Amino acid sequence: MNQKQMTLAGWVLTGLFALFMLGASIAPKLLGMEVAAASLRDLGWPTGYVTLIGWLELVFVLLYLVPRTAVLGAVLMTALIGGAMAAHIRVGSPLFSHTLFGIYLSLFMWGGLWLRMPGLRAVFPITSQKD
Repeated sequence: MNQKQMTLAGWVLTGLFALFMLGASIAPKLLGMEVAAASLRDLGWPTGYVTLIGWLELVFVLLYLVPRTAVLGAVLMTALIGGAMAAHIRVGSPLFSHTLFGIYLSLFMWGGLWLRMPGLRAVFPITSQKD
């Protein structure tokens, strides 16, 4: 892939990640949908944190979408996702569908960033081992 194609693919992954977060996580929390409260309850969290978590997710996604703050947004979102994974581990959620979902989501998020930022590719290159 050339640079232009990688950047385009990165923005497509970034957009898909942002749309997923907005539709599946942020909107239910900020709109006060029962599914968001039930999810937190199932993880042992008080439902009073639903709105706060929704706002944090929204801020982190917005930071991720702005090129100047994209890495900060990704780091903060990774921290939030890590906390969610820890909560799933604590309550014994299914491994591949619930607990590891944060890893899948983070790989998608960081993959989009890696593709659209040459500087990040320089820090984390994909290389082959030559004998």
